[in-house]
Amino acid sequence: MLYREGTAAPLTIASAGPVEDGPGWRLRFREIVDRDAAEGLRDAYLETIVDRGTDLEPGAAYWHEVIGTPVRGLDGTVLGTVADVYRVATAEVLVVRGGPPGEFDLPVVNDIVRVFAPEQGEIVVDETVLDLGGAAVDEPTVRPPRKRPRWSRHGKGRAPGDPSAEAT
Repeated sequence: MLYREGTAAPLTIASAGPVEDGPGWRLRFREIVDRDAAEGLRDAYLETIVDRGTDLEPGAAYWHEVIGTPVRGLDGTVLGTVADVYRVATAEVLVVRGGPPGEFDLPVVNDIVRVFAPEQGEIVVDETVLDLGGAAVDEPTVRPPRKRPRWSRHGKGRAPGDPSAEAT
């Protein structure tokens, strides 16, 4: 059962399957009988009732529970707060903002995240692995100008009248 955000009217899933050529799922609901009725669900958020105790493995959390959790280093230094979560392959990545290092991405892997307890308001990371002492993500890296050779097979970069520009 799913519910359109803000309503109590249930939508019973009659069939479901992944979209063949892209992300997402195609759902068919018993209560939606034609395409016109389905158009009413476009851009709607669907919700469900969850039982944290049976739906999640121990130590796991829903993304909305992780957002707002403070992130600390091993020494207790506050590095920021989780502002967003996204997935890369099979791993979640936390976007951490508001701390001295600036914004950074935090992959949730055992080598970096030592304590993951958002329900207790605690995420502790080994900040040395993250190398947060470098340039902040918000600051562009300044690179020296690229050196270009004085020759080019298209004739660019040669000075006018250069004898090497003459055809042989």
